[in-house]
Amino acid sequence: MDTDVIDELGDLSCPECGSEDICEHSMNIDQIEIGLPDAPGSGNHICNHLQGFTRRKTLRKDRSNLRVGEGTPLIAEAVGSYSLSLPSGLVLELDNCYYIPNMIKNVLSFDLLVDQDNIFYFKATHVNGLYTVNLQDNSSEIYHISKRSKDIEDQTYLWHCRLGHINKKRVELFLKGGFLGTFDYKPFDNCESCLSGKMTKQPFNKENERATDLLEIIHTDVCGPFSHVARGGYRYFITFTDDFSRYGYVYLMRHKSESFERFREFHNEVQNQLGRKIKFLRLDRGGEYLSDEFDNHLMECGIVSQLTPPYTPQMNGVSERRNRTLLDMVRTMMCHSMLPMSFWGHALETAAHILNRAPTKSVEKTPYELWKGKKPNISFLRIWGCEVYVKQPTSEKLKPKSDKCFFVGYPRTTVGYYFYNPEENKVFVARNGKFLEEKFLSSGNTRKDVDLQVVDEENTTEPIEEVQIQDLRRSSRVRQEPDKYLGFLVSQDSGDLNEPTSYREAVSGNESEQWQEAMKAEMQSMYDNQVWELTDLPQHCRAVGRKWVFKKKTDMDGNVHTFKARLVAKGFTQTHGIDYDETFSPVAMLKSIRILMAISAYFNYEI
Repeated sequence: MDTDVIDELGDLSCPECGSEDICEHSMNIDQIEIGLPDAPGSGNHICNHLQGFTRRKTLRKDRSNLRVGEGTPLIAEAVGSYSLSLPSGLVLELDNCYYIPNMIKNVLSFDLLVDQDNIFYFKATHVNGLYTVNLQDNSSEIYHISKRSKDIEDQTYLWHCRLGHINKKRVELFLKGGFLGTFDYKPFDNCESCLSGKMTKQPFNKENERATDLLEIIHTDVCGPFSHVARGGYRYFITFTDDFSRYGYVYLMRHKSESFERFREFHNEVQNQLGRKIKFLRLDRGGEYLSDEFDNHLMECGIVSQLTPPYTPQMNGVSERRNRTLLDMVRTMMCHSMLPMSFWGHALETAAHILNRAPTKSVEKTPYELWKGKKPNISFLRIWGCEVYVKQPTSEKLKPKSDKCFFVGYPRTTVGYYFYNPEENKVFVARNGKFLEEKFLSSGNTRKDVDLQVVDEENTTEPIEEVQIQDLRRSSRVRQEPDKYLGFLVSQDSGDLNEPTSYREAVSGNESEQWQEAMKAEMQSMYDNQVWELTDLPQHCRAVGRKWVFKKKTDMDGNVHTFKARLVAKGFTQTHGIDYDETFSPVAMLKSIRILMAISAYFNYEI
């Protein structure tokens, strides 16, 4: 049909009752007919009421003829978009729907709907090439078939996200084990966060001899350093995995040298909790495991170390696979959230918490059940990184009762959740909160900038974090120095003393002999006072640089009488949380001195 249109909008109110909303005369309640492709007029949507049009354009009367039925010509007065509302609440948007007031029944083009990838379930009566459908008789079936299918898929995807984006087979194992309640499993479409955060290689199929009891064999491995520093200054993590149950522990570390302390912490905890002893420790030949301190501890405890051959990480396959699974989950959870990359440490601990409760092919029961002797409860699991409102204790009447935070993990030693408050930049523990998981899923946000990679320690220098320094508040009062201070400045101004700013400048100038004598005196003073001792640099630690500072001392007349040299350390190159944890003032505060004096006077101490 040739349909030249003109931009003219008419009245959209119902001609029967005058209502501008959907009423009983609208197309969604009348009986409609489904047109087959070969039936006349079935290639177009036709409506005999204006009610339901969201937008429309009028047609020229001389070019708007449409033949329907047995070829009877009818005049279409307008064409536009029509919203067909079904009693179930579903809405079909019909484009290019023609308004023909002389039509007895409304017509839906089955051909057009199928071309738009629509699928319909209905009961219809076939008469003269047309299917007559009563929407009221079909509404419940259409609604329940599509709605139930979508609910099942949403439930499966919801638990996939809650469980740290573990694979679909593990979600199905959870469902079969009765952990997720009762609903039918239906695979969901590809998860974009999983596609962004996971990449696999061919597995190493050779299997070593399995343990027959808890703590018989413990697998361990260190992973790092990572390109991003986690909160707390962590750049490494170490894992300990029980071979029999596949239950694992993970500890964050700032340096590899902390591996021995983390093993002692793990060793003491598991032996006290289980009443068993570790028999074998399977590890690679990393330098963190080959220290005399580590070897002596293993010998004292009767633990046999099983070192893998060089350059064969597949021989320590349990630890390597555990690390890969953890990092896949961390990258995926970071992709799904909008939290800073410094939260990868919290994501790692959450992933380890989930893996211990997830079914695996390696053992018949969950690792948690073999380790603890009871089935895990996963009803408290929530989607990592989702928004949550946490109630805050406050005595102010008008202050909000809750803060908008983000869920970042599960505490090991207390009941509750870890929440991150971005306004205060702190992580705290709370027992309850309102989790906005549905909003988090419907947002569809997926990050593409997640780059959590292990960097080369030999060729990469550790980055120095920028420290945000707040501007000091300046006093508005104008200070005016006394006149006598001006005379003091004039008397002390001795002009440019030409002091060198570097070692090379000092030894290459005209006064090199004086500066060399000053440097020798400084070094001799350090030797005499035993300022430092010569030692080997520990592994995975970096030395702090040093600098010479040169100064000329003058008398009251401005004449130089002493050349002074000081050797200082470049402490400003250190990073908080990596090179140091605490800072101290070089001088004591006055109130501290007063407290010491008062204590000395009270106890009659000598000063």
